[in-house]
Amino acid sequence: MRAPVMLLATNLARGGAEMQVALLALALRRRGWNVSVTSLLEPSAFVKELATCGIPVFSLRMRPGKLDPLAVARFFSMLRKSRPAILHAHMFHANLMARSIRLVCPVPVVMSTIHSIAESSRRSASVGCRDWLYRATDCLSDATVCVSAAGAKRYAAIRAVSRDRLRVIPNGVDTDLFRPDSGSRARMREVLGVGDEFAWLAVGRLMWKKDYVTMLEAMARQREGVLLIAGVGPLEEKLRALAGELGVRVRFLGLREDIADLMNASDGLVLSSVVEGLPMVLIEAAAAGLPCVATDVGGVREAVLDGQTGFVVRVQDPVALAAAMKRLAELPPEARARMAESARAHALAQFDVRTVAAQWEQLYLDRLEAARLSGMEPPADD
Repeated sequence: MRAPVMLLATNLARGGAEMQVALLALALRRRGWNVSVTSLLEPSAFVKELATCGIPVFSLRMRPGKLDPLAVARFFSMLRKSRPAILHAHMFHANLMARSIRLVCPVPVVMSTIHSIAESSRRSASVGCRDWLYRATDCLSDATVCVSAAGAKRYAAIRAVSRDRLRVIPNGVDTDLFRPDSGSRARMREVLGVGDEFAWLAVGRLMWKKDYVTMLEAMARQREGVLLIAGVGPLEEKLRALAGELGVRVRFLGLREDIADLMNASDGLVLSSVVEGLPMVLIEAAAAGLPCVATDVGGVREAVLDGQTGFVVRVQDPVALAAAMKRLAELPPEARARMAESARAHALAQFDVRTVAAQWEQLYLDRLEAARLSGMEPPADD
């Protein structure tokens, strides 16, 4: 077994960044790494999947928005006991925790992953504060990785991350799970009762960052088709009311565990976000051979090749989004099939989780060697 790695996440819930933590943990375990996962908050997802594969999951039992000195003490004790060679943090609060704890508990390698182009709440003032905190603690991280080139460009430009520590490693997707499946398509379309209609799929929390208002306004301009929305969130009641006012044919499917099947059943995926990193839903759709229409934010253009695997449009522009949706829906079947094949090929080449895990593994080995040369000897392999 290779050196111990602790993945530290702000939370383990049904979200894109959290899914990446789980996927990376599983991939590293398969490659022989001694992996554990720790969540600042009480986890609500992925615990069973990880435990089944022999990956322990711990919680610091923190509460959202509360600084808990006892949780910090628990984490300090946990590190002293487990002695990870690599502490790999994901998301803003975990990144700060990993960097700060290094001041009192030496860890050979500390790494940070930034999953969004602007890790913040809706208040724009908090963006600047978090950027400043990243800048102030940058020297405490041996490497900071952005999941998209667009994100890396932004953080480098504002000097929140020094260029010599900055890397880009994309999100990964299980291309065996997310793949074209005609049998699944037929079964799920029958279950959904969509018949021969053009079925649009949207996946994600019903929250401000996803800008479902623009999506519903764009859908209201479509003459045909149905919109399937998989997700829950604080704006559900408002969005249901708006859909009724606009006369949109939409079905709110709630929280779903069968996203791969829903993608096979759909004809196009639509994303209208105003803030993203490298959206998991886009690379999952690509792997499933599902063409996408998405807003030009974060690393969207790295996931959707405009005109080749889908279309990219301006943010918060329902007219442009509607036009792109209409353009995709009206493509001849053979043209849409070529787009689907291109999307699948792009996902296999760039985002397959095995390829992504190999990039992480190489970075781990490079940083461990640098730590050894500097005198920070990591724990010996088992």
